[in-house]
Amino acid sequence: MLASIKSACSTIASGLMNYYHGDEAGYVPGIFSGPYYWWESGAAWGSMIDYWFFTGDDQYNDVIEAGMIFQVGTNWDYEPSNQTLSLGNDDQGFWGLAAMQAAERNFTNPASDKPQWLALAQAVFNSIALVWDTQYCDGGVRWQKFVLNNGYDYKNSVSNGILLQLGGRLARYTKNDTYADWAEKVWQWEVDVGLITSDYFIYDGVNTDNNCADIDKIQWTYNMAIFLAGSAYMYNYTSENGNSTAADTWKTRLDGLVASVSMFTSGDTNIIYEPACESSGNCNVDEQSFKAYVARFVGLTMQVAPYTKDTLLPTIEASAAAAVTTCSGGTDGNTCGYTWLTGAYDGMYGLGEQMAALEMTQQLMISFGAAAPYANDTGGSSSGDASGGTKGITAEYSGEVTSKDKAGAWVITIVICVCAALASIWCGTEGRMEGTKNLKEWIRLDDL
Repeated sequence: MLASIKSACSTIASGLMNYYHGDEAGYVPGIFSGPYYWWESGAAWGSMIDYWFFTGDDQYNDVIEAGMIFQVGTNWDYEPSNQTLSLGNDDQGFWGLAAMQAAERNFTNPASDKPQWLALAQAVFNSIALVWDTQYCDGGVRWQKFVLNNGYDYKNSVSNGILLQLGGRLARYTKNDTYADWAEKVWQWEVDVGLITSDYFIYDGVNTDNNCADIDKIQWTYNMAIFLAGSAYMYNYTSENGNSTAADTWKTRLDGLVASVSMFTSGDTNIIYEPACESSGNCNVDEQSFKAYVARFVGLTMQVAPYTKDTLLPTIEASAAAAVTTCSGGTDGNTCGYTWLTGAYDGMYGLGEQMAALEMTQQLMISFGAAAPYANDTGGSSSGDASGGTKGITAEYSGEVTSKDKAGAWVITIVICVCAALASIWCGTEGRMEGTKNLKEWIRLDDL
């Protein structure tokens, strides 16, 4: 059974990497060609790091490292200048999560003159925390990084959830309470503004107009999953530190989110789907990848809060079995489709579909004794930099955004955007579907 799961993962991972051309002439290292936005490339590297960790297949490791290092930007914080025109805090955050994944999985450390995985995760955390805005809605992180970007007036759960999850993961890895304090701060703000309900619904976001009185109540799988894993890490950290009061609080939150996973499964099937768009067939390119993060973050939850495994593993098993039945399309006969509810390839394909099938299938390895994420006291070897991402700024993260700050931000943003526009690099728009082996030869559905 274990061998068949690994072989299935190998076939799916090969299909995923067929969408990558960044190591070829004329393309940009680290970026999967359009129609995929920059953030999804960072997310894909997180998937591939776990692929190596779960299977031991290191054939893609050099490509993963090269791509992730190329995109770090001048200040080693995943704010590359060629992404300024559309850089969101959530976009940057997904690259930070991939760097954290590399640190926790003991992925090969870069050369000493290159940025290190833990330091990169810390830099992203600091960069997002620095733009915490108390002038509107008494806190929260905006969706977009720069004033001129469309969406700057929106504070969304994914950006804030990534800050919370990175805080929990960094607290566990470094044993620094400051990160844990931020995780608590984010949770409380989400509750206060109405984005987390008493039923543990995670709503999408609020607009700064009307001081965030209008809530966008759409629910996405990945918002739930981001907070799920973040809460699991915080439960783990507070439990290990002997803080029983905080541990009880985070366990209550985690239990509520674990129960909410069932809202994103179809009927009695236990199969994950995207209720907000999948049934209507309206999921866009971004949304077609969301189930990948559900799989990854449910897997992490089971590892750092093992008591949740009995509840969550059946969803992983059912979803993985359903996912591989869709991997029968394309010219190779192995390309994975989008919906897992039909038991067949649905004609949709792309990086998100391939990533989701890979993530869900490789989480099955947890049942075979895969090691939990490392920390610096359990074998983690990545070097950190607690000041990364601050760019020399020493002010408190929670300071208000003043009129002077906003005026300066406009000037800086205009300069950056103009420079970025002049230096923009165009990427190809087509992925490839290649391969030789039929996935059904590699994995028996009754094994799952």
